Amino acid sequence: MKPDLLQELHGILGDKGILTGADVHEGYYTDARGTGDVKPQAVLRPASTEEMSQVLAACHAAFQPVVLQGGLTGLVVGARPQEGEIAISLERMNRVESIDTDAGTITVQAGTPLQVVQEAADAHDMVYPLDLGARGSASIGGNLSTNAGGNRVIRYGMTRDLTLGLEAVLADGTVVNSLNGYIKNNTGYDLKQLFIGSEGTLGLITRATLRLYPKPKTQVVAFCAADSFDAVRELMAHMRAGLGADLSAFEVIWSKTYDVILSDVPGIRAPVPTGHAFYILIEMMGSDPISDKGKFEACLAQALEGGMIADAVLSRSNAEIDAFWDVRDGMAHAMGNQRPATGFDISLSVADMENIEEELLTRLQAALGPSRLFIGGHLADGNLHLVAKAITDGPQPSDAIQDIVYGWVGEVGGSISAEHGIGTLKRAHLGQSRSPAEIALMRTLKHAMDPRNILNPGRVIAWSTNDPDQT
Repeated sequence: MKPDLLQELHGILGDKGILTGADVHEGYYTDARGTGDVKPQAVLRPASTEEMSQVLAACHAAFQPVVLQGGLTGLVVGARPQEGEIAISLERMNRVESIDTDAGTITVQAGTPLQVVQEAADAHDMVYPLDLGARGSASIGGNLSTNAGGNRVIRYGMTRDLTLGLEAVLADGTVVNSLNGYIKNNTGYDLKQLFIGSEGTLGLITRATLRLYPKPKTQVVAFCAADSFDAVRELMAHMRAGLGADLSAFEVIWSKTYDVILSDVPGIRAPVPTGHAFYILIEMMGSDPISDKGKFEACLAQALEGGMIADAVLSRSNAEIDAFWDVRDGMAHAMGNQRPATGFDISLSVADMENIEEELLTRLQAALGPSRLFIGGHLADGNLHLVAKAITDGPQPSDAIQDIVYGWVGEVGGSISAEHGIGTLKRAHLGQSRSPAEIALMRTLKHAMDPRNILNPGRVIAWSTNDPDQT
């Protein structure tokens, strides 16, 4: 970075708004996958949209690339600095600006942690339903930029479905404000959709107006076991038909994954015994405290009588609800404990999930020898999380594992990224899920909106068709 640019940025942000030298600690180049190799020369900390606009205008004029950072909880190495980049942190743009309970909306700055938004909604007897394990650190801006999903997508949708309006700053500093709170607004192009899911490559999100819902009055959870995938599929259809929109989660854990959750994650107790093929967490959130539990129990009893469930336990208290969810959330910890290993976040049709374990293990073992595979996830919305590893004393053949898994995902027409994004980690495999025409259109948008390639360069798509990993 040129000294005169650093001086200009210091004039915009002041002493509190810029960090250099020893003040740039590891937290600014460490993400959920570890510590990066590049320490940014500076970390910019704007406190307002106006400051963000001035910062980007200055960087645009100087051809200075930047990387945007929220809570650094991402899993695709999208916010970790690369050579020559300076970081822009949203940590000072962290306020809840307003809540409108009549309209069911909340307006927040992009650096606000997800949990803060959830708690603000809860204080008004409302709920912001996006939920994921990193809720305490993950920022709303990061959720928006990756179109985060989480645990209750089948009822409330992805982040895209929870967003009514947003404000973003373009590469040259232009502010685009679409912070309306209307569900119906057909006034030309829906510009917010350009920024949601684009991982900061087309513009930097600064504020958002999000949807709130009335807080459910009841929550009932069952933890079940099933002995075949056909039974799981039948159970899901049965619970959807019986509970309708009140079905808020249907999470499935494969047997080997359940075993390592119980053995490797401290404090986890088995809700049902091991020895079954699949384990299912089913959650209902309703509005009738008198009849909801009975409705849930009746559906579950019918499933038991119909042979869909081999064993089940029903929550009797909030503590048991938390304990059941701890098992599900323990999946991320158990999979993380398999490192060194290669993780995946994929979407498939439910039909293609039936043989996923057998198919992928067969391919992995044929190519790499003895291998292990752990599977679980949000079955009802088609999203599975996988961890694969070769049993070897040498380094993990991560590239070969990715080629095998993503190759199969491409064959069945699945998505290589259900909710984590592309970042730099999956860019070379984007062609497994997107056609050349789609990737070309993405590049056209990138060139038009960020002609100097300063916004999160190298994430999602290659800038040029000459890049070596161009898909």
